[in-house]
Amino acid sequence: MITKIILATALSLTGATIATAQDADMSFFITSANPGNGADLGGLEGADAYCGTLAEAAGVTGKTWAAYLSSSAVNARDRIGTGPWSNAKGVVVAQSVDDLHSDSNNLTKDTSITEAGTVINGRGDTPNRHDILTGSDMDGNLVGNACENWTTNGEGSAMVGHHDRTGGGDNPTAWNAAHPSRGCGMEALQGTGGDGLFYCFATN
Repeated sequence: MITKIILATALSLTGATIATAQDADMSFFITSANPGNGADLGGLEGADAYCGTLAEAAGVTGKTWAAYLSSSAVNARDRIGTGPWSNAKGVVVAQSVDDLHSDSNNLTKDTSITEAGTVINGRGDTPNRHDILTGSDMDGNLVGNACENWTTNGEGSAMVGHHDRTGGGDNPTAWNAAHPSRGCGMEALQGTGGDGLFYCFATN
C-alpha cells in the first residue's frame, strides 16, 4: 500500500513538472483581461509591458514580449519575432510569421488561450469576448488609426479579430481582421462581443 502511495505521488509530481515545463516555454497568449482603460493601452510600449507583466505573473520569465498590435509606426507582423510560438499548454500555434498569417496556422478557440491556460468565451458564450484588438489587416499590417495608436478610450475605432474564428463582420473567421470596433472605450468594445483583450507574442 505504501509503495502504491509513493508511486502515485511520484506520478503526480512528474505531471506537475511537465505542466511547469510547458508553461515556461509559453510564447503566445491572449491577455486574460484588459489593462483597464479600453483601447488606451498606453501605446505599444504600454501594451508590451502589460504582456510581460501577465507572463511573469504566470511564471514565465526571461522572455521579451510584444503585443500583436499595428500602429502608424510599425505593423504587428514586424514586431513579434520569428516564431515558432506555443501556448500555455505547450501547443504550437504557428511556426513562423508567414505560417501565422496563412490558412495553416493552429489558432482556434481551444488554442488561443490566456497566459493562465484558460479558454476565452467565444460566440455563443455569455458574455462573448471573442473580439481581440489588433488594428491590423489579415496580413498583419495597419488598417485604420487603431484608436489613435492605442492612446484613446474615446471616439475612434480599431480592427479586431475573432479568436474563435466565427461570428459577423467582413471576415468572420479571421483571427486578426474580422471587423472594426464600435469605438475605443470598454463599453464600445464590449458592444460587439469583446473585452479589450489582445494577443501577446514572445519575440525571443
